[in-house]
Amino acid sequence: MTLTVKSVARVSLVSTLVLAAAGAAVLAASPASGAASTLAAAAQQSGRYFGTAVAANKLGDSTYTGILNREFDMVTAENEMKMDATEPNQGQFSYGNADRIVNQARNQGKRVRGHALAWHSQQPGWMQNMSGTALRNAMLNHVTQVATYYRGKIYAWDVVNEAFADGSSGGRRDSNLQRTGNDWIEAAFRAARAADPGAKLCYNDYNTDNWSHAKTQGVYRMVQDFKSRGVPIDCVGFQAHFNSGNPVPSNYHTTLQNFAALGVDVQITELDIEGSGSTQAQQYQGVTQACLAVARCTGITVWGIRDTDSWRASGTPLLFDGSGNKKAAYTSVLNALNAGTGTTTPPTSTTTTTSNPGGGGCTATYSEGEKWSDRFNGQVTVSGTDNWIVTVTVSSPQRIIATWNTSASWDSANVMTARPNGSGNTFGFTIMHGGNWNWPTVSCRVA
Repeated sequence: MTLTVKSVARVSLVSTLVLAAAGAAVLAASPASGAASTLAAAAQQSGRYFGTAVAANKLGDSTYTGILNREFDMVTAENEMKMDATEPNQGQFSYGNADRIVNQARNQGKRVRGHALAWHSQQPGWMQNMSGTALRNAMLNHVTQVATYYRGKIYAWDVVNEAFADGSSGGRRDSNLQRTGNDWIEAAFRAARAADPGAKLCYNDYNTDNWSHAKTQGVYRMVQDFKSRGVPIDCVGFQAHFNSGNPVPSNYHTTLQNFAALGVDVQITELDIEGSGSTQAQQYQGVTQACLAVARCTGITVWGIRDTDSWRASGTPLLFDGSGNKKAAYTSVLNALNAGTGTTTPPTSTTTTTSNPGGGGCTATYSEGEKWSDRFNGQVTVSGTDNWIVTVTVSSPQRIIATWNTSASWDSANVMTARPNGSGNTFGFTIMHGGNWNWPTVSCRVA
């Protein structure tokens, strides 16, 4: 995240995780009796964290620090650990404001995400004027010095930030760092590992939420390559800056799951969603549920505490209003965290199969997935053809609230028709069960 408004792609998407045809109701206005009453406590029940970005100049604000101390267990310095703040003059390091944030967090028993060691933006002036070998050596020295200074105090570092280009290329961003050699990202990760072997090392970027986007695929290929060659990368950060023109994509769960399948943790690192009321609350709920549905999604960080603290303040994108009051979005997140913890079970191998009544070699196999107190996941695998239509029927009061890896439409509130969307022959969905735990029925026919 930058001090100026980032270029967030205004891509119009067909649907979001939380806007299924039957509609997704905002969760109850208050947590259930006995449930955790803060974001951190609710997230901890499933082994996750819930964090926020913090600005050093707001630590004297009692309302701000009161919410910070009560609600969050992970802290990210908003700007104080970036390159211009920590090395304002070459070889002269300045940690005062960053130390204020780190010390405040650790004194309160919170962990810290380090953000960010190497980035094309918010470089100090001396670095902006460098190039080639001199710049590369200066960047690596910066990574080494800062990571060494905070060794043992940082849970995870955003080692490299926003190195891929927007648009259809799926390639690297043209920057002074990129022009030092295509292996600069790998070199930064290796330097960070040597400086702080105990910290998780993350690549962090924005507009990587939609699985079908070229930028997402470009980052995926890099992580896949790094893992195959033993480059030290432990996690991928998804900034998750959403608005009406760039909503939570319907395949968000797919994106998180596919990256996690590479053997890295996934973290939602800079979450904010412009809007208000139930629409904003539903979007926040969907992001939270997507993280809960992926075992290696280890935590969520919102980018600020109150709307007025946000870099997008006019869009009121956070969980607390300017006075520090909890918004509907806060309640939707808290209840989603409470509903998604303590009752999850691993997927079972039990399946039910319904073959195409008319023949033609189309078979749909349903597998049970994770279960929560209010919903459960299901997965359907189709065999016999790549040109299939699967009908999924749920029983009232059940409703399907999210799908992934398929193009879905609804014949009624209880009947969904699924078709291939280029993601293969396995797709999934989330069912709000309303007290009815019965599996859906599935049938398949060749299109």
